[in-house]
Amino acid sequence: MSGGRPGLRVGLTGGLGSGKSTAAAMLAKKGAHILSADEIGRSLMQPGTAVFAAIVERFGPNVLLPEGYLNRPLLARLAFSEGRVEELNAIVHPATIALQNELSEEIFARDPQAVLVVESALIFETRHGSGWRNRFDHLVLVTAPDSLKMDRFVTRAGGGDTEALRAEASRRLGQMIPDEIKAAQCDFVLQNDGSLAHLSEQVDALWLALSSGVD
Repeated sequence: MSGGRPGLRVGLTGGLGSGKSTAAAMLAKKGAHILSADEIGRSLMQPGTAVFAAIVERFGPNVLLPEGYLNRPLLARLAFSEGRVEELNAIVHPATIALQNELSEEIFARDPQAVLVVESALIFETRHGSGWRNRFDHLVLVTAPDSLKMDRFVTRAGGGDTEALRAEASRRLGQMIPDEIKAAQCDFVLQNDGSLAHLSEQVDALWLALSSGVD
């Protein structure tokens, strides 16, 4: 960044199928440091971790595969289809946010002017941690029509009962805060309802603002 400005903490959010991971990858190519909440959460849910032990204690040994790992599809079904998502979030989110903060400090220690982007679907939804207003300098929402999000979810699943997958996508989207409410609280909104080139143009403008140390 120019002028010796301090680094920026940027929250990048969007519902399933919005394309936030694609936007994050584009920002990474421009020099942003990316922390994925999903990847951090997965690392914390491996056997031998405190989070893993707490999940098994809360949800029971039936959530384990024969190999000793968590049965993630079953856990997702219990969370999203049986109304236990907050039970799971209460275990995973505090540990995820704590590790995000730790990794963030390591990045800024190496590069005080870094643009750090935390990619997370649940920045607004999580009820745990210190709150997003205290964690980020700027918020970016990646959005698309719900019908397109569901199409992407089905495509990403790589086969199966299309109707059931769309119903699952709709159920998950219904548990999230609507994009129009999030957009009003975000500094930047990326409309991912067209081509990759169109998204790339918006990311270019976003990066110009962030790397210039936008206030």
